Amino acid sequence: MIKEIQAKVLLTHTRNPDGWFGVRYNMNLYRGCEHQCIYCDSRSECYGIENFADVLVKVNAIDLLRKELSRKRIKGTIGTGAMSDPYTPAEARLNMTGQALRVIAEFGFPVHLATKSDMVLRDLHTLVEINKVHASVCFTVTTADDELAGKLEPGAPTVSARFRAMSILSDHGIQVGILMMPILPFIEDSEENIVQIVTRAHESGVTFIMPWFGMSLRTGQREYYYDKLDTLYPGLRDQYQRRFGSRYVCECNNARRLAQVFDELRARYGIAADSKHYQPHAAKQLPLFGL
Repeated sequence: MIKEIQAKVLLTHTRNPDGWFGVRYNMNLYRGCEHQCIYCDSRSECYGIENFADVLVKVNAIDLLRKELSRKRIKGTIGTGAMSDPYTPAEARLNMTGQALRVIAEFGFPVHLATKSDMVLRDLHTLVEINKVHASVCFTVTTADDELAGKLEPGAPTVSARFRAMSILSDHGIQVGILMMPILPFIEDSEENIVQIVTRAHESGVTFIMPWFGMSLRTGQREYYYDKLDTLYPGLRDQYQRRFGSRYVCECNNARRLAQVFDELRARYGIAADSKHYQPHAAKQLPLFGL
């Protein structure tokens, strides 16, 4: 269900840009997500989203964005994807992200998008314009297998579609990366899976990959995930409960070996472990008397 809400503030400011993508301003146009990934951390009780299947749309977001950007004295990267995918299926009808990117391009701000959707290609021309300053797109990929991804991320586009989108963005000079996380214990934690992801990333022009060989499990998220495991992989819940109990950080048993395989492949293909951030140009001091 899609519900319209009015937001009081759109951009949340961080005092120092984050170390991952250099994001200074976070922007969530939606809350909730139709991709319905069974492992999504945003279902956690601490985020206060009553029903993550409902998509809340900030219908006044574009007006707010224009007003807020006009008052910003510090130009910094605007990031998306913290509480919802900016290309959740509702975007195909509402075009909130597309409108926001055009405003961002107008004001000359850099942007970082985090998504699971090839719908980002609808905004390719706007991203090319933004990239005159800085644009980066990061895709979440936890498996290279379309069939497996269809079970774990039932509302998201196929992984193959994401890799095709990466190639097109890369061909247009836009920095493309992969968030290779979570890697689900007992489901995705094979060396073959890691090799397939990194190899396809290399073939698709990906410049950086950030991995986590494990997952998070918190109150709210844990219960939903276990219920889905009971349907998809009967008996697997018991293995999780024996291995992790009530822990938040749940690492794969072979995390060290997977990290070694990943690092060797990453080095072979020249893929970085982090992204290049937007760097503002330092103002040049004019010499006195025009000398």
